[in-house]
Amino acid sequence: MPRNMDSSDSLRAEPKTWSSRSVGGSLQHRIFYRLIRFGGRKAAYGLLFFVALYYTLFRPSISRKADPYLERRFKRAGFFKKRLNRFRIYVNFGKGLVDKAVVGILGPEEIRVSFDDQEELLHLVRRGKGLIILTAHVGCWQAAMAVLHFLERPVSLLLHREEGDVDLQYYEHQGGPPPFRIIDPRGYLGGVLEMWEVLKKGEVLCIMGDRVLGEEKNTVPVRFLGDWVRLPISPFKLAGAAGVPIAVLFSCKKGADGYRLFLERVIRVPEERGRGNSAFIPYAEAFAQALERYVREYPYEFYNFYDLWAEAQTEKATPGRKVDS
Repeated sequence: MPRNMDSSDSLRAEPKTWSSRSVGGSLQHRIFYRLIRFGGRKAAYGLLFFVALYYTLFRPSISRKADPYLERRFKRAGFFKKRLNRFRIYVNFGKGLVDKAVVGILGPEEIRVSFDDQEELLHLVRRGKGLIILTAHVGCWQAAMAVLHFLERPVSLLLHREEGDVDLQYYEHQGGPPPFRIIDPRGYLGGVLEMWEVLKKGEVLCIMGDRVLGEEKNTVPVRFLGDWVRLPISPFKLAGAAGVPIAVLFSCKKGADGYRLFLERVIRVPEERGRGNSAFIPYAEAFAQALERYVREYPYEFYNFYDLWAEAQTEKATPGRKVDS
């Protein structure tokens, strides 16, 4: 492992203020899974409408979790518009959960995934140096993972799962092993050694770039939707140390039964040693700008239901140099 990826870069010691655990209980999930099995997607969507309406009207402690984002995305929304926005974002979020289960229960052929940038992503992989796919909690990333077999390389995913979470991943419905390697950020050194091994083998590593899994010292402040947030720099440190490109990959809902997967941009971090955190600000800014472009076009497909702005320091980020694409 290179000098600039030591144990201080660990994603361990996780002081997170968010939870990835599902709000619904085991019985609620089983009802949806049975409905999908016997009634298909449309039946599950029908029930979802009423569930989202219930949480919007009668469970404000839960429905307000989307407010930090919605209030910044829709700054002039009035009383009724705010509640409509909550309802719409939770309906879309629920559709993503249903579609994830549909892939596992009824088969991947039930979801159409279009990807116009497939050849460009393949070109990055075929260079043989490895690749980091940086994505976020938008659209349905599980649908994207289900089609990454075309990359012709093993795929690993940094994935945090809450203990006791009853929301099954799509492959868990099939009772088999996951189609990709899972790296647990709570493991030794936060999984850094495993991620480094993946990249040095020329394989593909997927990371979520919009949540902090480790200590605040491994983050930098950047602007997102007008206010400061803190984003992790581990993906950019890994990319620079291993000499691999970063493909920013997002998905969005397309029609009743489909998703569009697209390559938003490619970030290249030059290999340098001994850099402080401020050197990675331009790359974190590039990711934040890509994410902001996404939510401007798909405002109801951002599913980071916690106040990531509250964790940011008020200090102004140091302007960084231009990021190569």
